[in-house]
Amino acid sequence: MGVPVQVHFTFVLLLVFLALMGVGGNQPPGYYGLFLLALLASVLLHEFGHALATSCCGLKTLEIVMFPIGGVARLDRPAKPRQEFWIAAAGPLVNLAIAGAIFALLYSKYHGVNLSALSEPGGESLADRIALGNLVLAGFNLLPAFPMDGGHMLRAALSRSRPEYEATRLATWSGRVLAISMALYGLVNMPMLALVAFFVFLGADSEGIAARRRSLAQAVPVKAAMLREYRSLSHGSTLREAADLLLATSQQDFPILHGDQVIGLLGRNALLRGLAAAGPDSYVAQFMDREFASVSPDAQLSDVLQLITHPGACVLVVEDGRPLGLLGYENLSHFLVLRSAGLRPVER
Repeated sequence: MGVPVQVHFTFVLLLVFLALMGVGGNQPPGYYGLFLLALLASVLLHEFGHALATSCCGLKTLEIVMFPIGGVARLDRPAKPRQEFWIAAAGPLVNLAIAGAIFALLYSKYHGVNLSALSEPGGESLADRIALGNLVLAGFNLLPAFPMDGGHMLRAALSRSRPEYEATRLATWSGRVLAISMALYGLVNMPMLALVAFFVFLGADSEGIAARRRSLAQAVPVKAAMLREYRSLSHGSTLREAADLLLATSQQDFPILHGDQVIGLLGRNALLRGLAAAGPDSYVAQFMDREFASVSPDAQLSDVLQLITHPGACVLVVEDGRPLGLLGYENLSHFLVLRSAGLRPVER
């Protein structure tokens, strides 16, 4: 579907941990491996359900990152409450559909579902385990707390009668309470649950921070936060010239111009890779990013936040093909901190 899927290293650690549990258990390793693969496929199908619903709502999924508590989809712009509700609901519905299909297949063969298959595994109960695993995935994700899908559905429902930031605050509070409750129970009875609770708490906390950033960016144009004083390079400049600018300024990204039109963006990492691969006398045009992100100066800052989510991220502010400024993670963070302290943008 054109959506890149990234795997966070903690998700890999979880799979390794589950695999080691299976090796040390009393179940056939082959069947346990198939169960893990089926569970991974179910999680991916869950996320593809979100991506399909996002596309149906006229939005675009920029990427999906797999974490131990599930996937996190990053959209090109915030969804409206009604859109968010159905996008969030699509994932658990996929898991329910998978479970329903397996149950129907089992009953068609005059075989009832073994409800103890998860706790008493065996080679003959693989289909039962996959079905029950999908029910667990759906039930866990439908919990009304961030960062689960149920938390997004709760926020979407609350947003119909109150501001988005307040609705998010209630949903993240629910997530923190759930995480603390899971941790207390897990420390006594199930250590693995305490680890899951840790990721739930982090997810709820990060969503609260993101909602606060969106609240501060409401009704603010990009031009109010962009970096106006910057240096650019021509398409015939060398990496040596770019390196000199990198050292002489605090700028990390440089627009590449052909005349007065921007044709690319050279970031610090691309500059360093170019120096290592081809030397300082190579041209910047060889290593610049031609598919750079760009926005209009009159675009809403709250809609652009999704493009600048990590240190080093940068978008060009462009009008009629001509660069007007840069909007990077660092200067955006400075702007939001100052705005939270009471500073309001001045139209320039």
